[in-house]
Amino acid sequence: MKIEDLEYVHTGLLETPLEFMPALTKKLGKGKLYIKRDDLTGLAFGGNKTRKLDYIVRYALDHGYTALLTFGGVQTNHGRLTAAAAIRYGLKPILVLKGKKPGKMSGNVLLDRLMGVDLHYCDLSAADKLPASQQKAAKDQFLQETADRIVAEYAKKGDKVLIVPTGGSTVLGACGYVRAVDEVMRQMKEQQVTVKYLVVGYGSTGTFSGLWAGAKYYHAPFEVIGIPIRPDYHPLEECVTLINQLSRQFQMGFTVTAKDIHLETGEDGQCYGGTGYNEPDPVTQRYIKLLAGTEAIFTDPCYTGKVLHGFIDLVEKGKIAGDGNALFWHTGGLPGLWTEEHLDSMNRAYWTDNQKDSVHEWVMK
Repeated sequence: MKIEDLEYVHTGLLETPLEFMPALTKKLGKGKLYIKRDDLTGLAFGGNKTRKLDYIVRYALDHGYTALLTFGGVQTNHGRLTAAAAIRYGLKPILVLKGKKPGKMSGNVLLDRLMGVDLHYCDLSAADKLPASQQKAAKDQFLQETADRIVAEYAKKGDKVLIVPTGGSTVLGACGYVRAVDEVMRQMKEQQVTVKYLVVGYGSTGTFSGLWAGAKYYHAPFEVIGIPIRPDYHPLEECVTLINQLSRQFQMGFTVTAKDIHLETGEDGQCYGGTGYNEPDPVTQRYIKLLAGTEAIFTDPCYTGKVLHGFIDLVEKGKIAGDGNALFWHTGGLPGLWTEEHLDSMNRAYWTDNQKDSVHEWVMK
């Protein structure tokens, strides 16, 4: 089957805007800079997962599933959107979350509760007492055992649960981003836009893999560059395997190796992925503030703020946009701005010094 023949549902709003960033372009002074607004996909505050869920939800409906279960961190964006897509199509939403139940709701957790999502928090801290080489396997095993128990409980009630891997990073999910390349190329042609580099986050690899495969399949004029969103990022081999599975399953006609994948992680002690997954990072915060202050476009502290850091740094150093225009692919995640830990950190950074923060108080006498 050709990927164009694969059927899907509409969980969000496509086509998302392709926009020129004039103020950021002027500030950096190196090529024209564009942004693809997948933060505006509409469903439950938007984000990149909707393109994946278009195909995953269609599969669930076609095969008689009545519920979707997926995994993520306590503030998972993928979980929020998977739950929202499930609700929109009459499926039951279930999230298995890696961490302790927060003391209070914030960010995505509030949205999950408003949607009535079935939340299962998994305290994995006992695994931290094991040797480092055994911790990941122990955590993965506990998560899978927990998911199996949940599925069995739902089955007793007559439900059929589809387990969706973290990030929706499956061959089926990645199809959404293969097709996204066709979309953005049509937009570029209509707007007479040319770009030589497309920069996007590299997390659970599904979005990056889909865009890379799509660029190859549709003979795109740009190179896809990934910015890992954490220092300990997923091995390239996982990405290569996913891309090659896409190519085989949908007759794309190419094979990829690790040397074909272009990731940029930062240098000189400045890791684009910050200090760790979803950890408040002052450097990331400065780049979030920079885009907000030039284009009034917001990015989040866990994903897109880090990718933005990489994008701007690469432009400033002349690695991209010096010899051609560049495109930043915004994948959403904005509820992360209102999570308790990031709010606390940004309050310290931007709400403690009235003069520095341009905050003025006028008192009536």
